[in-house]
This record gives sequence, C-alpha cells and structure tokens, in this order.
Amino acid sequence: MGNSKSGAVSKEILEDLKLNTKFSETEIVQWYENFKKQCPTGRISKEEFQNIYRKFFPDSDANTYAQHVFRSFDTNDDGTLDFKEYIIALHMTATGKTTSKLEWAFSLFDVDKNGYITKSEVTEICTSIFKLIPKDEVEDLPEDENTPEKRANKLWEVFNKGDNDRVAEGEFIKGLLENEDALRLIQYEPLK
Repeated sequence: MGNSKSGAVSKEILEDLKLNTKFSETEIVQWYENFKKQCPTGRISKEEFQNIYRKFFPDSDANTYAQHVFRSFDTNDDGTLDFKEYIIALHMTATGKTTSKLEWAFSLFDVDKNGYITKSEVTEICTSIFKLIPKDEVEDLPEDENTPEKRANKLWEVFNKGDNDRVAEGEFIKGLLENEDALRLIQYEPLK
C-alpha cells in the first residue's frame, strides 16, 4: 500500500483522493499524518472505529450503528479500514453530494450486500439508528416514528412495496430524493 514505511501518503492514493473527494492535497496530507499517529499500523479495526463513534454519541449506544457504517466502508471486506477507505468515508458522510450520500446510505442499508434492500434490513438499520437517540429525545419524536419499527414502516412506505418485496439502489435514491421527510428517517442528527 504505497509508501507506508516512509510515513508519507503515496502519490497514487493522494491523486486518487484529490480526484474523488473535495479535499485539498494539504488536507489529505494532514489527515494522513493524524491517521498514522492514531493508527500506526495504517489500518483501523472495527473496535477502534466503534470507539471513535462512541465519542460522537456518548449518551447513546453507537456500537451497532458503527458496525454497519464500518461494514459499508470496508470495501475490500478485510475487517479494517485503510487510509483511503477512511477518507472516502469522511468525504461521503461530511461533504459528499446528496446522490453520493444516498449511494452510501444504500450500502449501509444493504446489510447482506446483495444489491437490494428488504424491509427487515430497513428495520435492522432503523433499530441501530434508534440506539443513537438519547431517551429524552425519543419522547419528542412524532407518534408514527417513536419506535424503530414505526420508523422502519414509515420509511418502507416511501417505496410503495409489500413487506416481502425488495428495493434496488435506483429506487432507494429516487424515493428519498422525492421525499424530504424520508431523508430525515435514514439518519440521526443530535439536537445538541
């Protein structure tokens, strides 16, 4: 993987990330230096990733959601994130275009990675998102989305599918782009 021995990001990875993200060369190099300090092996394990997520959601159970996010970005299925996967994840979740974010969201919901989403996968991810929401905020949710099951049902209705049907990526993106309320259902943004 590039110049991992020298401690510098390889030209190939640098050029690829400049091309595929909105980050400047300076930003990428700075992130690489921080990444190498935090992860001297050059890789983040699922456990390390979960620890990072826990810091963002100290009042919640972020483990399940973090596992799903990790899975969606571990593109080579080796159980770790390398620097490139990490930066792509950062780009997608922070600055990516809406369509790119929805492509990522589809991969998050496609738990078995078969190219389709089922209602049970929607329920699984909604359950993990729900664990991020502090109990005092759950009380303030609308009646029709104050449990993971209700939230999953409300999201599934957007696609006009039966309980045993499945949704392809294009349908998922189109459904969410046409329904702002549904966009809110696939994420959790802390009030604080």
